[in-house]
Amino acid sequence: MSLPRDRERIAGLSGAIVLALLLVTLVLVTPGGPATTAGRIVAVGCALVQAGTVAFVRRRPEAAMAVAVAAGIVIEALAPQVGWLGQVAAVLACYARVRPPRRSLWVLALLVAGTPWKLVDGDWRNLLLAAAGPALGWTLGELGRTRALRREDQRRRIVLQERERIARELHDVLAHTVSVIVVQAAAAEDVFDRHPEQARKALGTIATAARSTLAELRALLQTMSADDSGDVRPQPGLAQLEALATALGATGLRVELRTDLREVPAAVDRSAYRIVQESLTNTLRHSQATRAEVTVRCGRDALLLEVRDDGPARAAGRVDGSAQRGIVGMRERAHLLGGSLEAGPAPGGGFRVRADLPLEPAA
Repeated sequence: MSLPRDRERIAGLSGAIVLALLLVTLVLVTPGGPATTAGRIVAVGCALVQAGTVAFVRRRPEAAMAVAVAAGIVIEALAPQVGWLGQVAAVLACYARVRPPRRSLWVLALLVAGTPWKLVDGDWRNLLLAAAGPALGWTLGELGRTRALRREDQRRRIVLQERERIARELHDVLAHTVSVIVVQAAAAEDVFDRHPEQARKALGTIATAARSTLAELRALLQTMSADDSGDVRPQPGLAQLEALATALGATGLRVELRTDLREVPAAVDRSAYRIVQESLTNTLRHSQATRAEVTVRCGRDALLLEVRDDGPARAAGRVDGSAQRGIVGMRERAHLLGGSLEAGPAPGGGFRVRADLPLEPAA
């Protein structure tokens, strides 16, 4: 969650710097500006204040908008040719980006309502430009807000679809493990008096299976949904990586496997396979790579995997829609297991996906 916030902070700071340079330049070079040095200093200070509101408009929208308007009133009085209330339209665009129309339209209406004052020292052209500026700023901000909401809705749908898929995959695992518990419990009951050692062994098997079931059930409950496709086919795991590599090799993508495996929980096994499968599918569809390396290592506490191709560099935030959906789904799988996943350009070229999947569920 910190990465999007960091990006928003950087974007706000960058916008504030650009707007500050623009405003200060306009104040200093536009005809009809402050005639005295003191007036220029005040106008430049207000320009910097107005530009600075862009940096915190996401965190304090109303306060930022109020400060921007107050600074704009001073700029309007000292340098009316700079723009209506300075460049308040740019701040309004940022405000409309984070506030719904039921709020942002009121701000737009107040800014436009004040534009007839431009007739005092201007003409109809100035009046139209003063009214058009805030309207254009609000439109751009609302378009940005709508696009962001659409992207967020798409991300939520991808996450829900991935959780449904994981839940279906775990269905067979839970059914099998519970069946083992039932069989072993019946066996222990049959031999409890005559062969206590065999009964004790059966009870040990039950305990092991029960612990495994609890871990799998926790993952299942996290991903459960009302949708049930009825798909009861066996779900693939890391043991099928060779078959996956062979199938992709027939399409022209040479896959090199480097594995160091031991028995891992079923949820980790299936999620790791799906992450590798999705990574290689993205390579095949969205890159001109001819070779991919898959490394899977099982540590003491976590399963580590990496998929790297030799295609042209692709920025994670600039891949097309289907590849981006794949990355969101892979990251959701890793997060549900308490792990992490990174996807982005690899040093030296190509694209790399790295995942760290804990072998024990988070408490």
